[in-house]
Amino acid sequence: MKQTKYIFVTGGVSSSLGKGIIAASLAKLLQARGYRATIQKFDPYINVDPGTLNPYEHGECYVTDDGAETDLDLGHYERFLNVPTSQANNVTTGRVYLSVIEKERRGEFLGKTVQVVPHITNEIKERMQQLGNTGDYDIVITEIGGTVGDIESLPYIESVRQLIWDLGESNAIVIHLTLVPYLAAAGELKTKPTQHSVKTLMESGIKADILVCRTEHELSSDLKQKLALFCNVKREAVIQSIDASTIYDVPNLMLEEGLDRVALKKLDLEEKNTPDLQQWNEFLFRLKNPKHTISIGLVGKYVELQDSYKSILEAFIHAGSANETKVNVVSIHSEYIDKENAAEKLAGLDGILVAPGFGGRGIEGKIETVRYARENNIPFFGICLGMQMAVIEYSRNVLGWSDANSTEMNEHTTHPVINIMEEQKNITDKGGTMRLGSWKCDIKEGTLAYKIYGKSQIDERHRHRYEFNSAYVADLEKSGLKASGINPDTGLVEVIEIDNHPFFIGVQYHPEYKSTVANPHPLFVNFVKAAVAKKSE
Repeated sequence: MKQTKYIFVTGGVSSSLGKGIIAASLAKLLQARGYRATIQKFDPYINVDPGTLNPYEHGECYVTDDGAETDLDLGHYERFLNVPTSQANNVTTGRVYLSVIEKERRGEFLGKTVQVVPHITNEIKERMQQLGNTGDYDIVITEIGGTVGDIESLPYIESVRQLIWDLGESNAIVIHLTLVPYLAAAGELKTKPTQHSVKTLMESGIKADILVCRTEHELSSDLKQKLALFCNVKREAVIQSIDASTIYDVPNLMLEEGLDRVALKKLDLEEKNTPDLQQWNEFLFRLKNPKHTISIGLVGKYVELQDSYKSILEAFIHAGSANETKVNVVSIHSEYIDKENAAEKLAGLDGILVAPGFGGRGIEGKIETVRYARENNIPFFGICLGMQMAVIEYSRNVLGWSDANSTEMNEHTTHPVINIMEEQKNITDKGGTMRLGSWKCDIKEGTLAYKIYGKSQIDERHRHRYEFNSAYVADLEKSGLKASGINPDTGLVEVIEIDNHPFFIGVQYHPEYKSTVANPHPLFVNFVKAAVAKKSE
């Protein structure tokens, strides 16, 4: 079998420089040259997965087809590459240690003292090669979370050093992403932080093969030469990564800088063809030259941090491009919406999306938002909790069940239209009660959902604990709330909609996870289309 090649992406000087975007852009270029590439992320925190992390801490939790709760960077990988990721694409320190400790408890180390080197590093190396060993990929790009020099990143950096030694230099390379800051007072870019960062990497026994320099200003030829000399890399391997108007520009910028060519040369691989980015560039052209502009209200309770709804925001970019429309997303905090101010807070919007979330905070505001959208014929899209709010709103205001609620918010409601499943009630481990990953859904013909998807069976990704209570389906359907999508295995309602409305649909799953540049999600595409139509009325 052909040797899989490995590219490791490390970061220095500062966090949040965009290692994920650089990794995804490089993978996109390699893919466009005809190589089978995938990306994985190794995170140095001790949580076993991001499933229990607060969105304010870490942005959204991204869910894969196989039900893994992962880092939001995996969303970038899928959006760029249009290839699904899995449990194997995201590993945390917590998962590594948990696995090693379980092996120790089972006696697999035969009484040896279990240590960071070799036991933890061996576990990391094994996981780093897991995707490569499947034979499905020519190149595996591994992003190491955190910043070089962090105490928690050390075992990963040591594992990378060992792997390069194990595999040989032309089979594994390191791309180091650093910041070249601009000092306004001196009026110049400074290379010293990058020099220090590369030196820190060298102290761990790793030489950077390629430097990617994040910068707000163009790097001069002299500056690149200086970086090459002091950081011990070839001049062509100093790559400028300048601020871009959209992350989707980055593959083209990296192509111009020759990142993919330098990487292939270092890995001893042929260039094959010039990358075919035609579809990508058509998407970009439509994105940058919109014919319409609309405002969509994103009503949620984590709106202060954009990354909390990262996949939703990106899905709007994909759907906007497909409709040649600029989508202005207006973030609205549901906690501050009530009956009195709903009309004022939601005025002037062409569409309203009620976002997913957990817990009772801001719930009444979401219910008021749904009522406003329903009564004023504003295109409405509810995702997960947003769909549940639509069911509660309809139960209260159309059927007159004034205390209808979810048992998540009110255990004693006389109309628990949203409830937890019987078989989940005795599970105490928070993560264990979730419905996660890809589930089938049968779409009824003649419905809006069927028109949107154009087929009667779909697969979508889930991340929730509470469900539409099947005991109430008949009553709600009689009064006009249609259950248009049903899970064939459990009989649970997945999609609800209302007739005689420009666009009113709620889904129990998370369609935003599957929207990519190559395949914008049809629900978002049609929602944007409905909002454009509403605006031009």
